[in-house]
Amino acid sequence: MHVQNKHDVNFVITCTGFSQVLISTCLCWLRVPERIQYKIAVLTYKVLHDTAQRYLGPLDRVADLHGRRALRSASSSRLVVPMIRLSTVGSRTFNVSGPRIWNGLPEDIVSALTFSGVRRRLKPFLFQQSYPDTVI
Repeated sequence: MHVQNKHDVNFVITCTGFSQVLISTCLCWLRVPERIQYKIAVLTYKVLHDTAQRYLGPLDRVADLHGRRALRSASSSRLVVPMIRLSTVGSRTFNVSGPRIWNGLPEDIVSALTFSGVRRRLKPFLFQQSYPDTVI
């Protein structure tokens, strides 16, 4: 095994009979920002399906707002992002960052019916954001 320097350090495995493969690509490792998004998105899914801790609180869907007419977005899984008062801490709370990350995901991920379906679709999506020049 040797180290190859480019923009960042990538570990490379040399296997007999195979070409060199990046370890991060081989193991589907995400970079830190995408890993944080992954954890928050999975936790948001659990909150929406009542399998997370209660203190994380209920998250409101756009379709559940009172006083709204029936819109096309009523069938979507988009969440309400609450307004924040403190710009230093407010945007980092789960009640704000969870819906913000959830709303940024493609519809096929947020509309998945099972927890494993969300995880199976979410990881490649975030991996593609983390390593845009890598083909999965």
